[in-house]
Amino acid sequence: MTEAPLLLRADDQGVVTLTLNRPQSRNGLSLGLLQVLREALAEIDADPDARVVVIAGAGPAFCAGHDLKELRAKNYDPSYVDELFAVCAEVMQAIVNLSKPVIARVHGVATAAGAQLVASADLAFASEDARFATPGVNIGLFCSTPMVALSRNVGKKHAMQMLLSGDLIDAPTAKNFGLVNEIVPPSELEATTLAFARKIAAKSPLTLAIGKKAFYRQAELPLADAYAFTREVMAENLKARDAREGIGAFLDKRQPVWTGT
Repeated sequence: MTEAPLLLRADDQGVVTLTLNRPQSRNGLSLGLLQVLREALAEIDADPDARVVVIAGAGPAFCAGHDLKELRAKNYDPSYVDELFAVCAEVMQAIVNLSKPVIARVHGVATAAGAQLVASADLAFASEDARFATPGVNIGLFCSTPMVALSRNVGKKHAMQMLLSGDLIDAPTAKNFGLVNEIVPPSELEATTLAFARKIAAKSPLTLAIGKKAFYRQAELPLADAYAFTREVMAENLKARDAREGIGAFLDKRQPVWTGT
């Protein structure tokens, strides 16, 4: 029998849904899954028809983090461990650096590197049954790499609460912490996420790419430098055809026609 693909891709009106497809391991991030996810993100970045990315999980969970069974089976081989964490870091950075917005669609558990995936995404929609944790401290392996994304998305004390306790938090708590945007009933999660993704996909792809890149860059800068940087970004953005088309359409009370230029 042919093995099921580790990652599924579905395209719908500019929205690309990538589904982690290792349900038997709660979509544990094996080295193989991380490698194909890295490849898929690179392909999407170069695909002009792809406007928004949704990352989801097959089966009962979104993602339970790194595959601990694989780690043990590899006897914690240093070369394997180095490659595993290097590829994982590349994937998380690829999500942030992708020229298209990325939405995490979360159900079940999102733990350890699974929570890192959620924190790395630009937006996150969660079902009412979703639970989140960075539980590495409970097994003697502190969630140091998930900490990078987590600490950049939630308050420091909230991040430390999750990292030091290892406890599961429910969806309302995750929303209060700033880890997710919206919570919906499980039966509505897919449709709600897709509807929002389509709304974003209808915008100018050039404008989305400019805005996403500038958002993360300015967040790293001191206030005065952030204003100087974004002033230059806006001036350059204004040279684009889509910016002038959008302004003209607004003033003329018509729908804009985006070209991505």
